[in-house]
Amino acid sequence: MSKKLIALCACPMGLAHTFMAAQAIKKVAEEMGYEVKVETQGADGIKNELTTKDIKEADIIIHAIAVTPMDVERFDNYTVHEVTLQEVIKDAKGVIQAIEASK
Repeated sequence: MSKKLIALCACPMGLAHTFMAAQAIKKVAEEMGYEVKVETQGADGIKNELTTKDIKEADIIIHAIAVTPMDVERFDNYTVHEVTLQEVIKDAKGVIQAIEASK
């Protein structure tokens, strides 16, 4: 059985930092053996949208955000680890390891 990690990255402009954070999470999580899907929200809308199935099957849910995400109620009743975009850009591995240790 594979481990699944999903993330939602969003900032007001939805340009550089959103995608830098998404890329950092994806790269590190894959290296750590996770199946990964990352949704981005920004000026160009929602990309790679997380489905109800994605959310339900996830072992870890990360919101790397600088704004309140659109459709955030999809995550009600789930454990969501909220961090800043800068935290995952600087140290995605540390963020994921801290979440694993808190389980």
